[in-house]
Amino acid sequence: MKVLIACEESQTVCKAFRELGHEAYSCDIQDCSGGHPEWHIKDDAIKILYSENWEMVIAHPPCTYLANSGVQHLHKDPSRWDKLKDGRNLFMKFYEYTGPIAIENPIPHKYAKLPPYNQIIEPYYFGDECTKKTCLWLKNVPPLIYTYIVSKGARYIGPDGKSKGSLWYAMAKGNKGKERSKTFPGIAKAMATQWGRS
Repeated sequence: MKVLIACEESQTVCKAFRELGHEAYSCDIQDCSGGHPEWHIKDDAIKILYSENWEMVIAHPPCTYLANSGVQHLHKDPSRWDKLKDGRNLFMKFYEYTGPIAIENPIPHKYAKLPPYNQIIEPYYFGDECTKKTCLWLKNVPPLIYTYIVSKGARYIGPDGKSKGSLWYAMAKGNKGKERSKTFPGIAKAMATQWGRS
């Protein structure tokens, strides 16, 4: 299959498809960090999406202004509303694609006004001991089947003694948004094995 992994610089999903013999390409406006620049298209993902005939598309549009986890910041910074509109417009360009496509993003807040998602997955459904609730919008693509359910992994406990979520999420270093946006290996493998056809 000829596969486009849009808005992916890590190449995690791209490499999972490549390992199964597919002609997969990551695409992002950033350089790739996955070690295979020959499989990376550094360009506007929407332009590349509509410029070729892709048999499968998996898109990871930026979620900074769409995710429910950041909704509280909308009322602190008026400029975020314009960025929210831009983020939604980009998301919808992927959603309007008529070929087989899966769009991945965190749970959105109500102001994003995104279409209903089709599935929620977690890394621990696919062998990675971590929680990171992720929504999938699926068009002409079946839901992912859980492959190996494991423990949720270490948890971050706040000063109030209550669990605040995954320890991995709390400990992300440096460019936290970039690190936290990477696809877990188990999910990438499930996408490639279940959505790739030979």
